[in-house]
Amino acid sequence: MKNVQVVDHPLVKHKLTIMRDKQTSTASFRRLLREISLLLCYEVTRDLDLTTTEIETPLTKMDAPILEGKKLVFASVLRAGNGLLEGMLDLVPAARVAHIGLYRDHETLEAVEYYFKAPTDIGDRLVIVVDPMLATANSAIAAVDRLKRRGATNLRFLCLLAAPEGIERFTAAHPDVPVFTAAIDSHLNEKGYIVPGLGDAGDRMYGTK
Repeated sequence: MKNVQVVDHPLVKHKLTIMRDKQTSTASFRRLLREISLLLCYEVTRDLDLTTTEIETPLTKMDAPILEGKKLVFASVLRAGNGLLEGMLDLVPAARVAHIGLYRDHETLEAVEYYFKAPTDIGDRLVIVVDPMLATANSAIAAVDRLKRRGATNLRFLCLLAAPEGIERFTAAHPDVPVFTAAIDSHLNEKGYIVPGLGDAGDRMYGTK
């Protein structure tokens, strides 16, 4: 699909299979989500700009590569986005963090905002929006809408699973925002859940119903 990259690394596939299994415990699901987020983070940051800086190794001076420009912003769509966020911060601890509180109205399936907090200079930074599931895309679209209103212009969306319907809606709404995902599943059911999917990521991560 245009503007969508599937991260099909063998370790990503392996960990995702275990996460899908309904017998996987809450503790294991949480750990696997953190681990897989590291692998996904490698891919979504693969083309970051580099510059050089002079350092001195134990043997000699050298010009060594270092990230150029301002630090990244990871924008977590609460609450499930925090599962990806924690692992990504392990890899990029200096990243700034934005939080976007959204919940899905179970009648309309529309996203309702209840919280927003982001760095003031977000327009000068690459913003990576994280949410495990791109299902109806209502939450993802609402999150990116909100970030753009704050001033963000360089955005990427990272998720664990995506449905074709969600990808179609999201890319139509935000054609300038590339999507990175571990897998594209079959379809959405009548309740807006990804099939075969893995259930509700937030519930499985926190042991709630």
